[in-house]
Amino acid sequence: MHVPDGFFNAATSISAGVVAAAGVTVCLRGARRELDDRTAPMAGLVAAFIFAVQMLNFPVAAGTSGHLLGGALAAILVGPYTGVLCMAVVLLVQGVFFADGGLTALGVNITIMGIVTVVVGWGIFRAVAGLSRGRVTVAAFLAALVSVPASALAFTLLFWIGGTAPIEVGAVAAAMGGVHVLIGIGEAVITAVTVGAVLAVRPDLVYGARGLTRPLVLRDADGATTTVGGQEQPAAAPGRLKPFLLGGVGLTLVLAGVVSFFASSSPDGLEAVAENKGFLGQASDHLVTWGLADYGEVGGIPVGVAGIIGVGLVLLIAGAVAYAARGRDTAKV
Repeated sequence: MHVPDGFFNAATSISAGVVAAAGVTVCLRGARRELDDRTAPMAGLVAAFIFAVQMLNFPVAAGTSGHLLGGALAAILVGPYTGVLCMAVVLLVQGVFFADGGLTALGVNITIMGIVTVVVGWGIFRAVAGLSRGRVTVAAFLAALVSVPASALAFTLLFWIGGTAPIEVGAVAAAMGGVHVLIGIGEAVITAVTVGAVLAVRPDLVYGARGLTRPLVLRDADGATTTVGGQEQPAAAPGRLKPFLLGGVGLTLVLAGVVSFFASSSPDGLEAVAENKGFLGQASDHLVTWGLADYGEVGGIPVGVAGIIGVGLVLLIAGAVAYAARGRDTAKV
């Protein structure tokens, strides 16, 4: 759903940029309450993973594809404030280095793909997960499912207000909402599987499950039991975090470097709707023309190589932002 240059007039692009900048600023402050020695390195990994999986377009209808947005996933794994920061880094790297999303539309993309998906996804997740400790993966599925069409409808509203082409807002809303419900199903499956996998291996690394996971029960040789940690699993020793992070980075590199070759080449939901409704021609050429543009297509770089470079960039930038945003009182846990 990356919005290209030319879809929005200057006033709307600037206004969305102000909203995005304000949102990121608020999240930089709010992330201090979420980031610690577990969450900070996870933020870099989560952002890189989202970048990689966004490369993997999957077919959703005849001639149309979709891909992960990732806002709900980021919020559940590292917290809503940190989740917005992760999404902002992903979208910034995509727009600047890969010509995926316009530079003048960066504020729009951060607003609808970052802030909206995180806010909607996190709200639904907390509402559903709060009903039962055992509903974390179900809550993740529903949060992701709803966050995608919510983002699509936010785009439609903005385009109705400040788009560069007249549209029938009802028809575009129906088209955007319909195709992105289908994309949302794919997003929901990816999110639920990812959250479930992390829960199975390292439940302490799922921010949204803190306070919801079952207590750890220790049983000694005499059969006596001791409950540790109340409702939250105790944090693993810092040294044990490295294997998980290295495994996550390895998986992310495989997705970006190998699986990306098999991604669907069909236009995504926004592009398909824009073509069908007659406003795709409003898109203008991207300002980025160097080798990584269009994930290496411009420079003749294999998409897998471009993906690996992107993963490295996102991992470094998001990790640096997360560590810089940590509060001094959470530097050691």
